[in-house]
Amino acid sequence: MSQDLSLQKFGLIKRDTPRAINLDPLQTGGLLTPEAREALLEWGDGYSVCDYCGGMLDQIKTPPIFDFVHKALPAFIGMDHSRVTNGARESKFAIMHAMTSPGDWIVMDGNAHYSSIVAAQRARINVKLVPKTPAPDYKITPEAYTAAIEEVKQQSGKPPALALLTYPDGSYGNLADAKGITKVAHDFGVPIIINGAYAVGRMPFNGKDLGADFVAGSGHKSMAASGPVGVLGVNEQYASKVLQKSPTHKNKEIEFLGCTARGATIMTMIASFPSVVERTKPENWEKEVSDARWFSGQMEALGMKQLGDKPHNHDLMFFEGSVFYDISQKTDRYFLYRELKEKSIHGIKPGLTKNFKLSTLGVGREKLGFVVDTMKDIIKKYSG
Repeated sequence: MSQDLSLQKFGLIKRDTPRAINLDPLQTGGLLTPEAREALLEWGDGYSVCDYCGGMLDQIKTPPIFDFVHKALPAFIGMDHSRVTNGARESKFAIMHAMTSPGDWIVMDGNAHYSSIVAAQRARINVKLVPKTPAPDYKITPEAYTAAIEEVKQQSGKPPALALLTYPDGSYGNLADAKGITKVAHDFGVPIIINGAYAVGRMPFNGKDLGADFVAGSGHKSMAASGPVGVLGVNEQYASKVLQKSPTHKNKEIEFLGCTARGATIMTMIASFPSVVERTKPENWEKEVSDARWFSGQMEALGMKQLGDKPHNHDLMFFEGSVFYDISQKTDRYFLYRELKEKSIHGIKPGLTKNFKLSTLGVGREKLGFVVDTMKDIIKKYSG
């Protein structure tokens, strides 16, 4: 049987998305810096950094991967040890696999990303979700963690092997009481992961200050890196388990299958790192939160409703857009995406009108004002 080797559809494929204003929560924190774009070209060839590797990726001195992984990164995330992984989900799985046995339990918030649940399933452990409060707040509380851990104890006869908190969650951008929740976990003797995929690299973050035993972060979501790439943080108490070496290949760490991110992914993360450190300084993050709150108020003045924490404390926000949904019933569900695209505004997925999320990170007040004016004009156009 002959195979179809037609090549017409392959080759350079350009993105069909406007880039003037990007509100996509998956992309705002991952937009490459100019330095990272140069690194992408410089280090894009396959296993490029392996030219410099003597057998342990994290020990490469030139380029300065060792200094990044073992010095700068743990200081940045506030943990004793760190590694660069192939994504936050890989970080979470590595922790779960190292710290649990099949049949154990993990307690995690009801706003958890699906990848946290899938990582637990892959590790063959059971998941207990901590209920969130009803709409419109969708909060996760320390008291709810207490109740969930007690339920696991009653059901299984022992506390869960792990807990996990999503900080912030990827739907509403809520920042839970991390210190209160980690204290609850520790009071039960349960080590806890903070999934900071939307925190590490976007906002001030210190895992130890929050009470985390482990941290998972995303380079391509929040550290201006070309993905998939992530970070993992672990404190000394559990380092021997998570960073365990192979008994047969003594310079290879088992949970990372010997090596993880190599080439353009880690090198773009390193290239962007000075800019990421700068944008996460408290004074810069305060400006981002101020812009997010201003934008939320403007959107609500147009008839939309922001769900989750209010006043909001993060750039990621979720809106009920009933005004747009009502218009879609008279026109078509893609009208909003089409109208925004004409104004080079990207980030609200095609077909979403009733509910949608977006991010204001790095957009700035002037461009956010343009988005608000555009939304206003769209409503006027279809409501006249």
